[in-house]
Amino acid sequence: MGSFRDWLGNLIAGRDLTDERAGAQAGGVRQWMSGHPADGLTPVKLASILRRADQGDPEAYFELAEDIEERDPHYLAQLATRKRSVAQLPITVKAASDSPEHKKHAEFIQNWVNEGILRSSLFDMLDAIGKGISAIEIDWRFHNGHVTPRALTWRTQRWFTFDQDDGETLLIRDDAGNLPIVPHKFIIHRSKAKSGLTIRSGIARIAVWCWMFKSFTVKDWAIFCQNYGQPIRIGKYGRGATEAEKDVLWRAVSGIAGDCAAILPREMLIEFHEVGSKSSSTDMYERRADWYDRQVSKLVLGQTTTTDAVSGGHAVAKEHRLVQEDIERSDALDGSDTLNQQLIPNMIAFNFGPQDLYPIIAIGRPDEVPLKEFAEAFDKFAQHGLELDAAYVRDRLGAPAPKKGAEVIGGRRPTAMDRLFETEGSEPARNTVKRLLHARQEQSPTEDIIGKLTDRLQEDAAGALAGMTEDIRAALEESENLSDAAERLARLKLSPDELATAMARGMALAHLAGQAALIDDIAGRK
Repeated sequence: MGSFRDWLGNLIAGRDLTDERAGAQAGGVRQWMSGHPADGLTPVKLASILRRADQGDPEAYFELAEDIEERDPHYLAQLATRKRSVAQLPITVKAASDSPEHKKHAEFIQNWVNEGILRSSLFDMLDAIGKGISAIEIDWRFHNGHVTPRALTWRTQRWFTFDQDDGETLLIRDDAGNLPIVPHKFIIHRSKAKSGLTIRSGIARIAVWCWMFKSFTVKDWAIFCQNYGQPIRIGKYGRGATEAEKDVLWRAVSGIAGDCAAILPREMLIEFHEVGSKSSSTDMYERRADWYDRQVSKLVLGQTTTTDAVSGGHAVAKEHRLVQEDIERSDALDGSDTLNQQLIPNMIAFNFGPQDLYPIIAIGRPDEVPLKEFAEAFDKFAQHGLELDAAYVRDRLGAPAPKKGAEVIGGRRPTAMDRLFETEGSEPARNTVKRLLHARQEQSPTEDIIGKLTDRLQEDAAGALAGMTEDIRAALEESENLSDAAERLARLKLSPDELATAMARGMALAHLAGQAALIDDIAGRK
């Protein structure tokens, strides 16, 4: 196995691509078993865990962040929704330029993406949303003369820590001491809910407080439900009662609720006191727990309408959905940037050598007008002459072009004239008239029909008018006075027949154009 150069030009031995760097250790510090700091969590204990994380010991914090995902169904559902909304988005690859070499690089990356290795690991990479950071170890393989990732393996954050010098540089915990991250072996993704150190930027840091106080409420609610409707039992003993007699009375008071029976000396007494206004407090616990859930929804998804059945109408729900889409787009951009910086350049460098430019991978929906809005807009603008390439429209619809000879559906809607000529006239005549009508119908509605008819009439009448004009001009030029001009014009005996024929022809064309427009209007209303 030879050596390779990464995108920075550093020489990498082949074995360094396949050796595991951050796997589990049976007896070392990276054990697969985990602690559960959520057990018996109190505000004091939680503050201590967060303080230790700030001071360079984040293990307990990462364990707690994982604990609340397992114990709070609402937080887990919201976090999974946010991660899955990005993990299922389209993944596209764009060449660095139009050069054949760059297109070859993009095709190489796209072929690897199509294997599904990257998509299956996006969910794990987005674990950084909750914990602020995620580490994916790359297992490189040599296959068919190429070097590509065989697997992208998620490594638990418990096996990592931060450099004490800057608080940001990630290190691998090891028995021999903290080890540096090898760039070509890891994808380190960071997701920040706020500016600052990575360890303090994950949403789990806020969610743990909501979970803790909600757990107190749920615990109180469980105790309330257990004792709901039961009276308060009060045991009374005499002044001279011994400790043994008091113990007997306590056991009787404690056990009478579950056993519905008890024995005690004659001198002792048990009284039952009913609690008033029980119904007024039955929903207090639920309202408090729901309030914490709504805070978590805002924390993770930025809104509550898409997660809870709350009032507000369609407009509010649509607005909240846009907020969720904004967060989705931001997460997708962050993920794309991480891959373009830490994975794609090395994939190209290992196979084609270091380059000046590298292909770009993009996670997310294309910035296109929604299909419904596109269809409605095109339907309106097409009536005013807008033309589009049919291939582009088919791509937007996801519909292939029909093959030759295949049975097709759709097409131009038949008009009233189509139905008329289906039964009348010979086939050649029908075809000729239909072609003329279709040609007329396909014209832009903005064409000036009246102007065209006027131009046609002017052209047809030009000859008749020209002859008459010349005769009149000659008579006027030869006349000596007005009386002489009148006599000469009367003797001309000009014939209006040719002009009348041209005007009649123009009126007939105008009448036919009006009839055709009426037929189109009737057909359009059906």
